[in-house]
Amino acid sequence: MKRSDLIVIGAGPAGMAAAAKAAETGLAVTLLDEQPRPGGQIYRDVDRAAAKRGRILGADYTHGATLTQSLNHPAIAQISGAVVWEIEEGFRVSYTKDGCAAQVAGDRIILATGALERPMPVPGWTLPGVMTAGAAQILLKQSGMVARRAALVGSGPLLYLIAAQMIRAGTPPLALVETQTRGDLLGAMPHLPGALRGWPYLAKGMKLLREIIRARVPRHTGASAIAVEGGTHAEAVRFRAGGRSHRIACDTVLLHHGVVPNTQAARSIGVAHRWNEAQRCFAPILDTWGATDVAGVLIAGDGAGIGGAKAAEIAGRIAALKVAEEHGKLTQGERDAQARPLLAARARELAVRPFLDTAYPPLSEAMTPADATIVCRCEEVTAGDIRGYAKLGCLGPNQAKAFGRPGMGPCQGRYCGLTVTALLAEAHGTSPDATGYYRIRPPLKPVTLGELAAMENPAQRATEQE
Repeated sequence: MKRSDLIVIGAGPAGMAAAAKAAETGLAVTLLDEQPRPGGQIYRDVDRAAAKRGRILGADYTHGATLTQSLNHPAIAQISGAVVWEIEEGFRVSYTKDGCAAQVAGDRIILATGALERPMPVPGWTLPGVMTAGAAQILLKQSGMVARRAALVGSGPLLYLIAAQMIRAGTPPLALVETQTRGDLLGAMPHLPGALRGWPYLAKGMKLLREIIRARVPRHTGASAIAVEGGTHAEAVRFRAGGRSHRIACDTVLLHHGVVPNTQAARSIGVAHRWNEAQRCFAPILDTWGATDVAGVLIAGDGAGIGGAKAAEIAGRIAALKVAEEHGKLTQGERDAQARPLLAARARELAVRPFLDTAYPPLSEAMTPADATIVCRCEEVTAGDIRGYAKLGCLGPNQAKAFGRPGMGPCQGRYCGLTVTALLAEAHGTSPDATGYYRIRPPLKPVTLGELAAMENPAQRATEQE
């Protein structure tokens, strides 16, 4: 079994930056990622797509190529297409690649597992033709495909970016149906002075809005009562905005109301988390360097709390410096000297977050949906089912599994966890922290008996070589 000084899980901006910085200090690094090429979700397939679709995707996307190039270092062992399904004490990481299970070991781990799009369960969200906005962006990055006759629905800056990219690709969205209200924007105003420290984000947002306005894409703000209509597939989205009802006929509905940390791997090894009220999600409890309460485990990037690609990149380097100091590759003074400008840069990048988090909150009616709305797609459990479990005495998500199996499907609760917590917290009048979250156990992703049987056996290999 291969052993490294450091195992980095996830090759997005945080993971790539962490691996490169750690290797630069002299550490032996193993970098694991599910995708066939590095980049993560934000820079997905950047080495191929930047040349073909760089004009459409923008300079922020093509910047990812500088990070992928930094991985060409002899101290970095990249394992692409690796689906990590268990992390054991010690640390031993089990993964599947090309139909075979395998393991690597390391002295330290940096989890750079990034973010997930927050589920947006509204009536009709399970119909064919309904996707997350991020999924549509993945199609554009990886395959050059653009959703046609699509309506963008939800809130957050990502909607503006995707709308602008669709416009540049020659297939603008039919409309933007936005859920944030004028009251949300007014509530964010006290955070504006701080946000000006991160003025490039605000400038980019204004530029995207100008593109959308020039393309004459209709915008509806303050939307509520959102539902997708259709029989065998999505046919329209209806909603209320501006004091009246609207209906937009479309073939595709792209939903998005923010992203949340992907905490599954961290939770599986017992890392402590707490509720982040500003971002309406759970996040791991970390120190300045990204270190957790589990010795030897650090978390960097959006998996530690949503901050964006640049903040994630910086956080990866900061975490790597901490590991290098612990391994004796840097003195504490050298670590601190290198970290000082990075910490200042990260603070600037994060300065805009309080403004954005307040101005673009998730849709409340999708956080605690109507009874008939499915919240656990794997097991087809509705919001009404969860409320029914609460009436029967169910206090938390783990108990709910015994009542009706929410969170026990292939996604292991990734997409229903926050909704189940919110519904139970609402039913009992408790906080999300008091209600809790699913207890995550391996395997983190499905693994077959055939893949386990094909796991490389070092003792057997040695016998075969004799």
